Amino acid sequence: MEERPTDHLRQGARGERPLEAVAPREGNLQLIIDTIPVLVWSAKTDGNATFFNRYYLEFVGLSQEEMTGWGWAAAIHPDDMAALAASWAAIRASEAPGEAEARLRRHDGAYHWFLLRAVPLRDEAGRVVGWHGVNTDIEDRRQAEAGLRRAYDSVADAQRLSKTGSFISDLRSDQHQWSEETFRIFDFEPVAPITLERMRAAVHPDDQALFDAAISRGLRGGDADFAFRILTPAGATKHVRGRANIVEQPDGRTMAVGALQDVTASKLAEEALERARFELAHVARVSTLSTLTASIAHEVNQPLSGIITNASTCLRMLDADPPNLEGARETARRSIRDGRRASDVVTRLRAMFANRAFTREPLDLNEAAREVLAMAAGDLQMARVIVQPEFAKDLPTIVGDRVQLQQVILNLLRNAVDAMAAVEGRTRLLTIRTERDGADSVRLQVRDAGVGLTPEGRDKLFMPFQTTKSGGMGIGLSVSRSIIERHEGRLWADANDGPGTTFSFCVPVAAAAQ
Repeated sequence: MEERPTDHLRQGARGERPLEAVAPREGNLQLIIDTIPVLVWSAKTDGNATFFNRYYLEFVGLSQEEMTGWGWAAAIHPDDMAALAASWAAIRASEAPGEAEARLRRHDGAYHWFLLRAVPLRDEAGRVVGWHGVNTDIEDRRQAEAGLRRAYDSVADAQRLSKTGSFISDLRSDQHQWSEETFRIFDFEPVAPITLERMRAAVHPDDQALFDAAISRGLRGGDADFAFRILTPAGATKHVRGRANIVEQPDGRTMAVGALQDVTASKLAEEALERARFELAHVARVSTLSTLTASIAHEVNQPLSGIITNASTCLRMLDADPPNLEGARETARRSIRDGRRASDVVTRLRAMFANRAFTREPLDLNEAAREVLAMAAGDLQMARVIVQPEFAKDLPTIVGDRVQLQQVILNLLRNAVDAMAAVEGRTRLLTIRTERDGADSVRLQVRDAGVGLTPEGRDKLFMPFQTTKSGGMGIGLSVSRSIIERHEGRLWADANDGPGTTFSFCVPVAAAAQ
């Protein structure tokens, strides 16, 4: 006769309790086992089932006889049977508690996922003499996991399509969680742990200062925007940009939560567009110069030809015998007239380039410089230049033309960027500083870390049409000096103690200017 789960209760701890003392309790236990909302079972050591509670039998719609032995396998989903049989064999071989998951067919034909747990039953000697187990319905959990997986896959697909990865970092403990796309952007294998040192090693050497600055801001508890290049193990260069927000956790820790995007394609497109703009500007300059040259040749050639003709006629009249003095006077007057015509052409050409009137107004030099920095922010970032503004507080108001002074500041910034274009191995630092220059003027300085100036180059620096740039016209600094001198100030350049050059200009404060 096969043992039922309650048969072992018929004996006391030492066999001294009579059957009548445990019979009522046995009935209660059997009732509990039959009615609890879990599937209870027992089996022999060879895996053959010996008992199923009533809840189990009602769930699958089979009888005790149909389920005994290996009959229970009829309720298992066919796709899960092989794996479940292997797990059941491994659990029995281990003689330790174990669990597996499989789908069971309900009496109406619907399948539910169940977690199957098995516990060995041992005798007094510790030998396994049977197995007890419960099956717990986990269909809701499985459905939730499937929904979560679909949501995760959707997010992963969106990140992959947009080339945007996400991350969560504990900067102080150097622990990081990356999305799949973040690993893909860095071209890292997820086997090795992610560390700040490993990340920094992947950053382009010229951009490691930018990476360090972003990490430093995060360690100080500040949100950080960042943009830098990375070098993948395959040797490819990628441009990334992103943002990290600092979030305080319930346990007091601060985590950097953020996202980064691979913007290499857009960067290459921007560079191609910039090259196209440069070529277009070059063509426009050439076209303008060609038109201007033709205009000058046409407008000036006529009076010059008249002057030459009149001069020749005048000479012949004076060489005549007797000299024709009245005719010579008339041709001389015509030469003067044609000379004035040529002078008028030059005057009109000057007026053509003076396209706006000089306007004086009170202005804050700090504010004007900040506007220029905001306007040039994109170019500065593209050139990987770090700007360090040092604006003096309570700077006196000056009087001048805002647009023209901003043109000077912008020209000095662009010259500084061009001077650092070939710099490698050190930070491309640009410092813009304002300060008082004595009692009656203020000074603005633009300091770069570029290639510097040669003595020969400094002597010709402010001469028109003198340039070291392959695409330059050599008029920027000349025009800038003219603007500053028109403001009753001065513009000059000094070589730095270290690398680079400092351009400075000073202009009178409002009271002195008035």
